[in-house]
Amino acid sequence: MTDRSRKVIGYFAFASLSEVVCTGDQGDACVISGSVRAMKDFLTEIDPDGQKGHTVKKTRFGEILRGLKLGAAYGFDEESYKKFYPLARKEGLSVEKADFDEMKGKGFQFFTVQLKNL
Repeated sequence: MTDRSRKVIGYFAFASLSEVVCTGDQGDACVISGSVRAMKDFLTEIDPDGQKGHTVKKTRFGEILRGLKLGAAYGFDEESYKKFYPLARKEGLSVEKADFDEMKGKGFQFFTVQLKNL
């Protein structure tokens, strides 16, 4: 495992093993937030009454990379994408720079990454 693989990118949340928190505005992409607070704010937004009882966990670059290679999509907030992007480029992934100011102007808060041609 490389040092890159161990780097914490952010946090994901789940209600059960089969129910991971995903973006609602751009499809089914697992939400990765840059902080626990940002994830809890998003959870409050999508589940104001807290009925699902979500668990928030740290996620590392290696875990995200494995998911991407299996076809998963990830929706990064600005803070988490700042951590993910340089590591992904070093890994040789063809990922785009994200313009979060432009995205927010269009009502999007997450930048979705999914590998093509697996």
